[in-house]
Order: sequence, then C-alpha cells, then structure tokens
Amino acid sequence: MNEAKTALGQKILRLKRERGLSWSEIAARLGHAPVFVCAALLGQMSLTEETAQKAAALFGLDAEETALLTEIPYRGALPTAVPTDPLIYRFYELIQVYGTAWKELIGEEFGDGIMSAIDFDMALERQPDQKGDRVKLTLSGKFLPYKRY
Repeated sequence: MNEAKTALGQKILRLKRERGLSWSEIAARLGHAPVFVCAALLGQMSLTEETAQKAAALFGLDAEETALLTEIPYRGALPTAVPTDPLIYRFYELIQVYGTAWKELIGEEFGDGIMSAIDFDMALERQPDQKGDRVKLTLSGKFLPYKRY
C-alpha cells in the first residue's frame, strides 16, 4: 500500500510541475495548511473524502487514486535509518545535537511527557536576512504527560 501512495505522490508532483502550481496554491484550494497538504499528497497523511475529491478535481485523479488519498498511511517514508538527503539529514543532525537539550528543557517546563505529533501545527516561512534568507520553522504540539498507573 505504501508503494501505491508513493507512486501517487510522484504523479501529483509531476502534475503540480506541469500545471505550475505551488504548495500554497494547492493548500488554499484544499482548505488546509501547506505542510499538511504536501505531506498528505506525498502519502504521509490521509485526507477526508471531501478534501480528496477536491484534490482529485485539481489533479484529474481517478476513483482509485482518490480513494487512496483517504486511506490511513504507513508513516515514515525515508528509505534508510539515517537519511542521506542533505536537507533531511540536517533535521536528523538537529535531533542528534539538540534532542537531549530539547527533552531536558521540555521536561523542566512541562514535566514528564511528550510533544504530540498528532495534535500538532507546523508552519514554514521565508525570513529575509541581509546575510542570506533564513528558513523559519514553527512547530507547535500539544503536551501529553505520561500517565501514572
């Protein structure tokens, strides 16, 4: 099933290029944030039937492809344990270098728990800078304390 979602994601990327669409434009038409829409159309999230129908109309997808957009995905699309793509590797590197500090600081501020990746918002912005534009990521997840039982 993951292979089918990955193949559909590749088709959507091709159609996106051919039609000159941006992820922001696609997201506006589907009514969700660009990060979510991009993840869903690349196979890492599922869409509601209504949103899948909007995507199908936008990209000319058939009934089987439209249904595939609504299926619960097997998440985690990276082909190796340590990513080799330089941009994706930098996120891995951030976790390697700062992960323990983030865990310690979150623990101090909130207690023993995790930041949800389910009840979660994310935004990506270009931040102009005279030394070269910067990438600004904002991650906001609900804090979930560990239950004591």
